[in-house]
Amino acid sequence: MQISSLKLLNFRNYESLELKFSPKVNLIYGKNGMGKTNIVEAIYMLGLTKTFRSNNDDVVIKKGKNIAKIEGMIQDKILNNYKIIINNAGKRIKIDNNKIAKISDYITKVNIILFNPDDLKMIKDTPSIRRKMLNIEISGINGEYLILLNNYNKVLKQRNAYLKALSKKQEKSSSFLTILTEQLVDIGLKIMWIREEFINNINSYISDIYYEITHKGVLKVVYKSEWKGKTKETILKMFEKNISREIFLGKSIFGIQHDDFEFKVDEEIVKEFSSVGEQKNSIISFKLAEIKNMEIKLHKKPILILDDLFSELDEEKINNILNLIDKDLQTFITTTEISKVDQKLLKNAKVFYVQNGMVEEE
Repeated sequence: MQISSLKLLNFRNYESLELKFSPKVNLIYGKNGMGKTNIVEAIYMLGLTKTFRSNNDDVVIKKGKNIAKIEGMIQDKILNNYKIIINNAGKRIKIDNNKIAKISDYITKVNIILFNPDDLKMIKDTPSIRRKMLNIEISGINGEYLILLNNYNKVLKQRNAYLKALSKKQEKSSSFLTILTEQLVDIGLKIMWIREEFINNINSYISDIYYEITHKGVLKVVYKSEWKGKTKETILKMFEKNISREIFLGKSIFGIQHDDFEFKVDEEIVKEFSSVGEQKNSIISFKLAEIKNMEIKLHKKPILILDDLFSELDEEKINNILNLIDKDLQTFITTTEISKVDQKLLKNAKVFYVQNGMVEEE
């Protein structure tokens, strides 16, 4: 899979921009704040429909404008035109000028693996941040997962509202709660199994990749869920035993909305014992393992984005990472430090210099 060209209109600091890319390595460099990450953000958004830098998509609209457009020619089995139009009211998504109504029908079509410094939140931040990132990664390869997740959240919201009504004596019968609980468990178990399979697949590759980068330690990802290893009947009994407590609190206290995962090296938790550089190596290993998993599951190569790859890493680690990347994988690398880039890579890359929202091909 490759993106051959990109057109931007009123996107971030670009009023108008057109770029053509190499099918191999594309290096985008310049000082901070010049617009490097904006380019890869647009590519990512073209694939997953959402920005990775905010919860609100309309932040990408250039100041003083009321609409932004991203358009790209993407080659999978055939060449297609992908387009996203964003305004304050929402966004429209098109493939070859045909409007796509369901996001779940779209986001598995363009496969993108992104590493961005904010991904360190996957290690350092709260379980909710990790769940959000896990949901994004799985949704990119499994359209059914996004549908299940939306359905689960609808039932959870409905169940919580009913629990509040029971706690305020606005409802007397708990029979409808039983129906909602069963629906929640049925959908939640399917989500948990998909998450567990995804993490297991990542663990098939991540340790070898981490060792190739660092030459030490065994890295693994540990998935944690209250429902892990339990049957539907056991989970329903958990709810039955705690129904009084849930009604008192007015919310669901069990479920996959509490799931979490953590990184461990040699059985030590990375969050607690590792430097920023070691944490970055763990996340990059996770992303490269995702590529392996995607190639097996989907029988195609994704687009790889490495945003601000070189900060916090020494030259040896950088070269080890670059040597692990498939030479046939279209890769986008942003950096402020072109001096850290291996000359062999530079010679084979298409290089873009970004300054004050202007992009010059070198």
